[in-house]
Amino acid sequence: MAEKKEKSLNKNNLNENNLNFEEAIEKLEKIASELEEGELDLEASVSKFEEGMELSKKCNELLQNAEKRISILLKDGDNIKEENFIQKDEEE
Repeated sequence: MAEKKEKSLNKNNLNENNLNFEEAIEKLEKIASELEEGELDLEASVSKFEEGMELSKKCNELLQNAEKRISILLKDGDNIKEENFIQKDEEE
């Protein structure tokens, strides 16, 4: 049974890897609503919770990647100068 559950989680992971941020958030909100309704049995609730945690990690990863790509526009007199965003922990 654990093997079947693991395969199911891996299948969800493959689907989640293709999601963009908005899709992942939408799916996460749906899971949260389902859990809040309280109509799921224990096994289904735990499964939904695990799926939600994976989606939460995916959203966090997408946000971190977006943050790394942000460019900061600095005003240098009358000229606009673009520099890459560097997080403090990346400088060291």
